[in-house]
This record gives sequence, structure tokens and C-alpha cells, in this order.
Amino acid sequence: MTVKLTARETAVFAMLGAIMYASKIIMEFAPNIHLLGVFTIAYTVVYRKKALYPVYTYVIINGLFSGFAAWWIPYLYVWTILWGAVMLLPQKMSRKIQPLVYMSICAVHGFLFGTLYAPVQAIVYGLNLRGTISWIIAGLPFDCIHGISNFFCGLLIVPIITILKIAEKNTE
Repeated sequence: MTVKLTARETAVFAMLGAIMYASKIIMEFAPNIHLLGVFTIAYTVVYRKKALYPVYTYVIINGLFSGFAAWWIPYLYVWTILWGAVMLLPQKMSRKIQPLVYMSICAVHGFLFGTLYAPVQAIVYGLNLRGTISWIIAGLPFDCIHGISNFFCGLLIVPIITILKIAEKNTE
């Protein structure tokens, strides 16, 4: 099924993808601490299927500026996994539990990032199962930083959702 975009949506999604990229660049001083999961979750809650447009705008921009190398290939699916997890959540969740649910999903994605990355690394670098597991284990300290920081950065998810919904309502 094709999802058609209006000119306004095309412009908005391009800007949202660019915001993701700009946030990544701004946060590069702190390895594995960023707002990419936060934005992916917020965009998914607000735009549902169409959230893939800004997410993949970010992925393409990242490849254009940083190079389409082996490190980039997993970006073609790691954000889709987070998007899919959020799509599976009930749309009518209690406002009291929303922040904790979104923060937890963001954290889990961060904790699993290295594991999600591993299949491509194994293929590209010819790793066997033992080598792949070693690669995952070696990255665990970074995944811990990633997961913990995603949890706390997740405090921004509900406010971003609120702002996006207000902006969408004001443009209708």
C-alpha cells in the first residue's frame, strides 16, 4: 500500500529528518548519547506509518555526510525495529504510563543496539557465531551507556509528542 504525501508533509518530514541529523551532530561529543530513539518514538506515535519518512530522511542524510560504509548498513533496519516496536503499542495508553513505556522502549533499543548491529557486522567482516558473540560482548559497555542514556533522554518523548500534535492541529 502506497502512502501519499502532501507537499506540506514532504516539507515537514524533511525538516524532522534534518532535526534528527542535527541532533546527532550536536551530541557527538558524548558517544552513544543522542536523541535519535527519542525522535523515532515521538514521530511514530504522532505520524504512525508516515514516521518512516523522517526516519529514513535522517538515515540518508547521515549516509550522505558520513559515508555509505559498512557501519551505515544496519541503519537501514535498526530504526525500523524501534519504529515497529512502537507501532505495536496500544494507541490509547494511560497518560500516567506513557512516559515510562516510551522511555523503557527507548532504553531497550539502546541496550540491544550492538546486538541488532551484529548480523551485518558478521556478514561484512566474515565473523562466525563465536566471533559475532565476541563482538557483541566487546560492545556491551557502550550498549549500557546507550541504554541508560536513552532511558533518561526518553523524558523528552512525551513533550515532543505534545508539541508535534499541537503543530499538526494548528496546521489543519
